[in-house]
Amino acid sequence: MLFGYARVSSADQNPAHQVDALARAGVEVENIHVDHTGGAKASRPQLDAVLQRMRDGDTLVITRLDRLGRSVLHLITLGADLRGRGIGLKVLEQGIDTATAEGRAMFGMLSVLAELQRELIVANTRDGLAAARARGRKGGRPSKLTDDQIALAQRLYDAGENTVAQIAAMLNVPRTTVYGHLNKNKSASTPTAHPRGDVPVNSVVPMRVPRTCPTCGYEPSTRAEATHQRGDLAVAWLHPDVDDPNAVVIRSHCRHCEPEPPAFDVACAVCGDGPILADTFAHAATVEGLPVPVQQWLTASGWNLTPTLLCPDHR
Repeated sequence: MLFGYARVSSADQNPAHQVDALARAGVEVENIHVDHTGGAKASRPQLDAVLQRMRDGDTLVITRLDRLGRSVLHLITLGADLRGRGIGLKVLEQGIDTATAEGRAMFGMLSVLAELQRELIVANTRDGLAAARARGRKGGRPSKLTDDQIALAQRLYDAGENTVAQIAAMLNVPRTTVYGHLNKNKSASTPTAHPRGDVPVNSVVPMRVPRTCPTCGYEPSTRAEATHQRGDLAVAWLHPDVDDPNAVVIRSHCRHCEPEPPAFDVACAVCGDGPILADTFAHAATVEGLPVPVQQWLTASGWNLTPTLLCPDHR
């Protein structure tokens, strides 16, 4: 199926010439999405909408490449995402069509450039953090919790009578904030690592919450600790699959193997429950919004994404 996207820089500009060109290319009027926003603006609701509607085998039609990407980096990343999802791209004025060998070759180059850019970002970030630490600097935003609140959260957590979600509700902060501070106060005894139970899936797999951590193998020694650990393991952490950029890996973590920050809390607008994004998913969600693989996973799991996040129980 053909989907069209057009963009003009302001509300008083007329997108009619783009819409007419898309219609002449065979795109049905109801499948044409138009944004009225400048090229550098991050928020493009109609682009997000058309990307969410498209499936494997569909084709996105635009008039020019500059109508699609905010920047060269955004265009490269978006092109690679489309290719990974099996979605074609047709650019009318510039003669790009992935139905041709030349168009497919360009898509391949976009994927290579996107991977190179990700590696450069990771390397530069790592070098910058190392240089800052060498100078005694501590990065990041100011803490949302005071020292007393952090100590209280740790005491509640260690007591084993409250889950992280309950502690976060008491302190009126997201779960990720509490997790981040608890990570700084891990037990001195580190358990022996066991093979990880990575499960690449794109839908929810109901399972009984275990007593033993499936990721690191830690087993609680007391009933109170077991109760608390089951609460931690009930939270789904979504990681990117290193072997498939379009897949999501679900992991459960106890206090001993919780991922290091950043983390991004995907919370239902009604109950506040939901998965937590880790690794590059968390970084991407903070900067550009929910990554496409996460959106696909949430949709397949019964979530409502627009106009607000709602879990399957409250959609």
